[in-house]
Amino acid sequence: MSNQINTAAEDRRRFFRIDDAVNLYYRIVDEQAVISASKMSNDVLSNCSLVTALDVLGQESRLVMHRIEKNEPEIAEYLKLMDSKFSLLAQALLQQDNDLTETTLCNTNLSASGLAIEVDCLIKEGTFLEVKLFLSSCVAVILLYGKVVYCKKNNQSKGSLPYQVGIDYINLKDEDREVLIKHIVKRQMQKIRENKSN
Repeated sequence: MSNQINTAAEDRRRFFRIDDAVNLYYRIVDEQAVISASKMSNDVLSNCSLVTALDVLGQESRLVMHRIEKNEPEIAEYLKLMDSKFSLLAQALLQQDNDLTETTLCNTNLSASGLAIEVDCLIKEGTFLEVKLFLSSCVAVILLYGKVVYCKKNNQSKGSLPYQVGIDYINLKDEDREVLIKHIVKRQMQKIRENKSN
């Protein structure tokens, strides 16, 4: 019974998609690079992005902070200031990522199980890609690997790139998937608010 519930939840997550303009960088890699990335150590930074790792640690620290605030409010205030400093440093590091600063926004159809992007050349089905995504709503850079499941002519409006490529993620870490879901939900809510105001 629990397997059926988990499958149903995964199906809902799989089909929750959003069109977005995302700053991304991709490159073709061989299957060995994907296998090597899957065998990385259990170190938190090996398994997920810097922002994701900080978010995981932040959740743990909030539990401790609640207890400190009750007994030592001044120390708690100081620790919150230090946490803000670390967040600013993480943002500065993310903005220095050369791969992403050299790219422009890419029209993307994004979900927690895969994405579709516009590209300027044909990429064969079955090709492995390394993709870096900058998600502005979460100030996160996610490094992921995927496999091209289709490449077709793009029928979008003028100004679009000539091809659209569909990519399924390979061994995406749960922490990074959660960041993707947060971004998708935030962008969806933002679009709803924009539509209401118009």
